[in-house]
Amino acid sequence: MNVLETKSSLEVSQRAPRLEVLVVDDSPVCRKIFEQILPQDMYAVSYAATGSGAMQLFAEKSPSIVITDWVMPDFSGLELCKRIRADKTKTYTYVLLMTSNRQENGVLDAMEAGADDFLVKPFNSNEMLARIGVGRRIIELHRKLEAKSAKLEEVASTDVLTGLPNRRAIEDWANRQLRGAKRHGFPLWVVLGDLDCFKEINDTYGHEAGDTVLRTFADTLRKLTRISDMCGRLGGDEFLIVISHVSATNIEVAINRFRELFGSLSFPFAGQSVKISATFGVAGCESGKAQDFDVLVRKADEMLYEAKRAGRNCVYVAKME
Repeated sequence: MNVLETKSSLEVSQRAPRLEVLVVDDSPVCRKIFEQILPQDMYAVSYAATGSGAMQLFAEKSPSIVITDWVMPDFSGLELCKRIRADKTKTYTYVLLMTSNRQENGVLDAMEAGADDFLVKPFNSNEMLARIGVGRRIIELHRKLEAKSAKLEEVASTDVLTGLPNRRAIEDWANRQLRGAKRHGFPLWVVLGDLDCFKEINDTYGHEAGDTVLRTFADTLRKLTRISDMCGRLGGDEFLIVISHVSATNIEVAINRFRELFGSLSFPFAGQSVKISATFGVAGCESGKAQDFDVLVRKADEMLYEAKRAGRNCVYVAKME
């Protein structure tokens, strides 16, 4: 492979991915024009002749750009634009509306319906291609903003030290699960876990050792937590687990599995093999009699306090009402 071929291959590999484009027009001539002017290496184009056909393709392909005629056999391009904007499940779609209508209020109607751009037919192919290029740049900007927003949301809901969800994320998730428990009648448990004598670890071996213990405890919880459940860090050495679809007779067995696995680990601090235990308090509900999340947390905290007074390294479960 020569230098030019290598450069060409590199350019192709670095080129932006193809954007999904949906062209909605019942004119074969117009559709043929788009086949000719849109580069196949930049755009993956689908075609629809009706508004209903366009909505079906929109649902299937989630196009980044929609180019639609105003007048169609079933419903108008304005109506299509409104339906696209009403769908909040999709990421942003750039909509360009075409029409042979030269009335002055055409642009205003198009923009009020949610269109991003407006072009009168017959159009100049170069102008259309340039406008689609503008749409592509706007879509790419939207995607970057969405990615940054998602990253910020992730940071805002994640504990920095352990990588587990923080209290905010736990509460949001738990409240959704509680609504599901009330609706479908499945058991749900809130578990508070606390490391025993954690302050002594920090005081004796330093905060770096304490951070190692916290991360290891978090990894243990993560390893044994099912995909359908959630574990997180509330702060300090206190952790919370939300568990569903486990009966009252089995919940203590499940939490003891966490406790025993962590208690079996050894930490090499200052030339010593150090073992650390954890204590758990559990509160929950069965058969759809779900209580508020804060109420369950308070009950679990009461059980945790009783377990600590009983000698630590154990699991206490609140009696079902």
